[in-house]
Amino acid sequence: MKQVLFIAFILLVTSPVQKVMAQTETKKQVTVLNHIAVYVADLAKATAFYKSVLNLQEIPEPFKDNRHTWFTLGSAGQLHLIQGAKVGNEHDKNEHLCFSVSSVEDFVKNLDAKKVHYEDWPGKASTITNRVDGVKQIYFKDPDGHWLEINDAK
Repeated sequence: MKQVLFIAFILLVTSPVQKVMAQTETKKQVTVLNHIAVYVADLAKATAFYKSVLNLQEIPEPFKDNRHTWFTLGSAGQLHLIQGAKVGNEHDKNEHLCFSVSSVEDFVKNLDAKKVHYEDWPGKASTITNRVDGVKQIYFKDPDGHWLEINDAK
């Protein structure tokens, strides 16, 4: 009887440990965004645009070859601009980078001051889209024609 109680005690004590070990062993690694690379024709022009229009902060890049500019995107990762794209590439609006701001209206004032054309999703100039979920958004292009979205999603 003592032997049965001892075995039951061991099983009771080790059962939670086995569950924790099993969960740890099968837990999958989370994939996180590290950076987004955007191929540009004129690095100086693209760098100035992303600094002045999106107010992104430039960070050191390791290559120091005058072909790269890196920006921090905070906890989301980094944006890397890479010199070498051919001029005149067409980009579809469905393929875009999206940045959130606290006020789309305030952001639009900055675009207007810099004479940057923006539009709503259907393409109506100088118009803000009001999505069904209440998010406001606009679209515009960088100097290489890559589409950018600005919205006020929280």
